[in-house]
Amino acid sequence: MSSTRGAKGQKKTQRERKESAREETREEEQTNKRRKKLRAPCFDLFLLNLFNLFFNHSQKKNTHPPLSSPPELTKKPVDGFSAGLVGDSLFEWAVTVMGPPDTLYEGGFFNARLTFPADYPQSPPTCRFTSEVWHPNVYSDGRVCISILHNPGDDPMGYERASERWSPVHTVETIMLSIISMLSSPNDESPANVDAAKEWREDREGFKKRVARCVRRSQEELS
Repeated sequence: MSSTRGAKGQKKTQRERKESAREETREEEQTNKRRKKLRAPCFDLFLLNLFNLFFNHSQKKNTHPPLSSPPELTKKPVDGFSAGLVGDSLFEWAVTVMGPPDTLYEGGFFNARLTFPADYPQSPPTCRFTSEVWHPNVYSDGRVCISILHNPGDDPMGYERASERWSPVHTVETIMLSIISMLSSPNDESPANVDAAKEWREDREGFKKRVARCVRRSQEELS
């Protein structure tokens, strides 16, 4: 009798494993489909030409410094995010950051806005997630807090070296790489979100669950 029960239990376990494997395969296929949606070029040729004409013309008149990042970004695309203009504005971009592999944010597709100031590249752009992102270095309103996006010069609070802060040599590529790195390695020493930093330090399991919810919601936004 016991051997019969054992055989039934073994069959049940095998079925559960097969079902779990099928579910993982379905999730992986869905993730790959979402990734393919985001692999389109950042700008089409018309926008690139318009962009270059506008800034070359402005530079000749000395009315605005050249904004060279978009052509650079198109020539040397960064794996892990996609970007495009918001409406007719050349100073606001919609970006989608893909959660880095082997991190808590893996599988996520987090939307954000990158806004360039009038005196770019002398001053840094700002980046704000419009998707929910639970992270020590992201304010509750979605603003990203990383050194590379802080105004150039010495840090009044003394936390950062001037070399870590914004410099006109930075491009959209270096900004996005820094944001992807931020998702991979949270900095809880000078957090923007104190509650997230506290949970990261003291309740890692709770932090993981909160991030997992953000990942699921970001996937739903993309669907």
